[in-house]
Amino acid sequence: MPDSRRGLIFGAAAYTLWGTFPRYWTLLEPGGAIEILAHRIVWSVLTMAVILVLARRVRHVRALLRDRRRLLLIACAAVVITVNWGGYIWGVNNGRVVETSLGYFINPLVTVLMGVLVLGERLRRLQWVAMAIAFVAVVVLTLDYGRPPWVALLLAFSFGTYGLLKKQAGVGAVESITVETMVMAPFAAAYLGWLVAAGQSNFGTHGVGHAFLLTTTGIITAVPLMLFGAAAIRVSMVSLGLLQYLAPTIQFALGLLVFREDMPASRWIGFGLVWVALTIFTVEAVNHRRRQLRLVAQASAA
Repeated sequence: MPDSRRGLIFGAAAYTLWGTFPRYWTLLEPGGAIEILAHRIVWSVLTMAVILVLARRVRHVRALLRDRRRLLLIACAAVVITVNWGGYIWGVNNGRVVETSLGYFINPLVTVLMGVLVLGERLRRLQWVAMAIAFVAVVVLTLDYGRPPWVALLLAFSFGTYGLLKKQAGVGAVESITVETMVMAPFAAAYLGWLVAAGQSNFGTHGVGHAFLLTTTGIITAVPLMLFGAAAIRVSMVSLGLLQYLAPTIQFALGLLVFREDMPASRWIGFGLVWVALTIFTVEAVNHRRRQLRLVAQASAA
């Protein structure tokens, strides 16, 4: 099998798993969002430690821990991704699966916007058109919900910030997620210990199956991450960019078909505008990349 096709399979598998997370998080109820989040962090750091040893990348983590600048960036990324994970779990377990999907639909646009505001990047004309349509979509959805879509905006901006911090840190995926969970693990473990002491822990009080599911949160976190890492080195950024829409599409379908969330006409209009913006944004990005590659090829041939 060609390496690029294998990469597409890995990428599709990663985004499919991320897309089906709503079904998984609801299985962990009646645990609250913070308790589930704490379990995810604790079991993730243990899982990543094993992966780190098996992958023989312990020395890379040691080098990262000695680099103050990158360590600070990763620590900030740890806080941001914790907010992202917690917001997502809360949204899913409070009947807002469709809204969580919106967050990941608009994430590429938010990432571009942050590039403009933080890195001083410039938008091309069609990118501005896409951003304007996305802004109108948020206004429409705010009127529909009777409030801004806070969960979606939280997820989009936190994940966009996370990506920006990771880009500046320039750290491998395995090392990064290991240190990120190491940073937050003491707080997560302390919270879980407090729940046990207060008699409010849900771990082990709802059967062996429920307890086992909580312990698998680390594996659930690590597997799609590894698949994504394997895809990233085998396929183009354009292909990876197109694959990223798979996860929110699955989440959106689950919200409608499985969780039976309301979708009035005005909400369809808002989501429709988001999809129009994403179509313009994606087509423009693909065409721009093709033009750039063509110019490079012409320069090489000259």
